[in-house]
Amino acid sequence: MAAAELAFLVVAGLVAGVLGTGGGITSLVSYPALLAVGLPPLTADVANLVALVACWPGSALTSRRELAGSGRWLARGLPLAAVGAAGGAVLLLTTPSGLFERLVPFLLAVGSLALLAQPVLTRRWHARRGQALALPIVTAVSVYSGYFGAGAGVLLLATLLVLVDERLPEANAVKNMLNGAATVAAAVVLVVAGPVDWAAVVPLAAGLFAGALLGPVVVRHLPATVVRVAVAALGLGLAVELAFR
Repeated sequence: MAAAELAFLVVAGLVAGVLGTGGGITSLVSYPALLAVGLPPLTADVANLVALVACWPGSALTSRRELAGSGRWLARGLPLAAVGAAGGAVLLLTTPSGLFERLVPFLLAVGSLALLAQPVLTRRWHARRGQALALPIVTAVSVYSGYFGAGAGVLLLATLLVLVDERLPEANAVKNMLNGAATVAAAVVLVVAGPVDWAAVVPLAAGLFAGALLGPVVVRHLPATVVRVAVAALGLGLAVELAFR
């Protein structure tokens, strides 16, 4: 891989890391960047999922304030996210992609609209002990995350804001931890099962780590409504793009 392509992947990873850990659409930038440097779609998907592991330590380092008090919930959610994502990675390697391709635009649109309507939905569902419903949804989203993952962060963020914690920085920090467990589990399956293009993974991961250090800080200082609407708009745009691809 040429030096210009390596630099391109580092920069793309930086932007993707900020977007992903600051809202939830990392693959909106990272996956097309891998395609742009010449990787075939399946190879790019695998490389993207493996590189996303770098977001976990980066976001954890700058989210300790927001994660305070979330230990009990994460103790239940992290194993479910890991198991779901590992199952999704197995599906990626063993099944046709047609079903997920048809479902993804719909799921993204639902998640994005849920973000827009989050204040109303929170009042209705959180008061009805919605946290119990959150765990199976986290598991289902993690299956998709291990399979492809574009927009999985939007779905998780919407779930957490509506059912678990209406404070956006705190919900976003928990979302990043769940995404981290999911990506690690999926990456283990993919690394063991088949070849990974490490020449693309390493520079992309370096950029993702740097971006993940910045994303939670951005969310901490921006108004919650601005972040929520921006992420929802990006999610709807990605849903439309995937529906017409």
